[in-house]
Amino acid sequence: MKKLAKVSIIGFPNVGKSTLFNRLLREKKSLVHHLPGMTRDQVSARCTLEEKEFILVDTGGFFDTREDPLSFLIKEKAWEASVESDLLLFVFDGKRDILPAEEELYHSLRKLNKPIFVVVNKIDSVVEEQNTGDFYRFGEERVFAISAEHKRNLEDLESAIVQRLPQRPARKTELRPLRIAVVGRINVGKSMLVNRLSGEERLIVSEIPGTTRDSTDTLIFRNRKGFLLVDTAGIRKLSRTRDKREKASIIKAKKDIARADVICLVLDAQEFPTQQDTAIAHLAQESGKPILIAVNKWDLIEKDSGSVDEFRERILTKLDFVYYAPHLFISALTGKRVIRILDYAEKVYAAGCQKVQTSRLNQFLSWVNESFPPLSKTKRRIKIQYMTQIRILPPTFLLFTHSRVSLSPAYEKKFVHLLREKFDFWGTPIRLFLKKRY
Repeated sequence: MKKLAKVSIIGFPNVGKSTLFNRLLREKKSLVHHLPGMTRDQVSARCTLEEKEFILVDTGGFFDTREDPLSFLIKEKAWEASVESDLLLFVFDGKRDILPAEEELYHSLRKLNKPIFVVVNKIDSVVEEQNTGDFYRFGEERVFAISAEHKRNLEDLESAIVQRLPQRPARKTELRPLRIAVVGRINVGKSMLVNRLSGEERLIVSEIPGTTRDSTDTLIFRNRKGFLLVDTAGIRKLSRTRDKREKASIIKAKKDIARADVICLVLDAQEFPTQQDTAIAHLAQESGKPILIAVNKWDLIEKDSGSVDEFRERILTKLDFVYYAPHLFISALTGKRVIRILDYAEKVYAAGCQKVQTSRLNQFLSWVNESFPPLSKTKRRIKIQYMTQIRILPPTFLLFTHSRVSLSPAYEKKFVHLLREKFDFWGTPIRLFLKKRY
């Protein structure tokens, strides 16, 4: 497998790096906000332009600011991305003059011997484009005057990127990696967990709550299988969030749940399950995605022979609506059992994709009707005449009855449990719909 070329978008905060990233990628992947400092970790994705495929990276701003205590780490990660890249897109704000620190950064990057494109963003007219002469001071043959927001002159930049990259056709035959969204409340160790699974410090880890603002994708391979780990921002109630950037992060994290193949809910072994853990578990359950639960910081717990059973009981008591999710007790710090997350993710995804033959379902139904007669909401006995599976992810079943009735909640829960046990649907939600058979 040939390594893809890497193109990194760099520059100071609020010059439009994330907007350009989204335009080149043709999707809104990186969070865009009018306040600076939205991007902290590297946000990367596969990008294809004119049949050429490469890794496109959006980096945090190269600037130390007292407003962000993590600015040094953000700048360090952006520098690491620059060192690893085959091409750098240095983005400037065309609405203001070049800053001395930007010029100093440019000359520092020059020492890396990487090709650099000078990209002047926020150029919305011909008049503004004519006033970009000062950007030629860097000695580049060409200055790209663009407006990422309005797609102005974007085609010229894309063509130049394609010409600079090596001739390598897009690989359309590769299997799509399994997308695992790592979710949880603030400071439970999600970024450290992704770093541990990837084998390197890709993401910024800090004890400061809310370190991760934008969701970041990390592609790893194990046994020739691809896994895309999506580290999401910590989720808490929007009403408790004052920082507008954090609110945008929480909204994005919720969207990532809907886009995932599997959801890994991370809990803190020292304090769980909290009310917010329950709220996040509800989001995961409502999404219909397969779920696994990782109890992190297990290394900090004093254990005895009954510790695991005690913790499982706590999970099942507070999060009984996702009782079907397998539990893992891990330590992102030491690496204990973290690799099993990938194994569990494959298993619960396979369960969610399972399609059961109608004949087998109705054999099961015949046994249920006889052994556990169905009850309606009014506690009257009814008969389910026929059932069939109509969808996967989540497995969804249509049950035909003799009249327009609904199952009692208790009986529906029992029916789903029996169905799960019979056909091994562990780790995935199940949906039931009733319909009168004419």
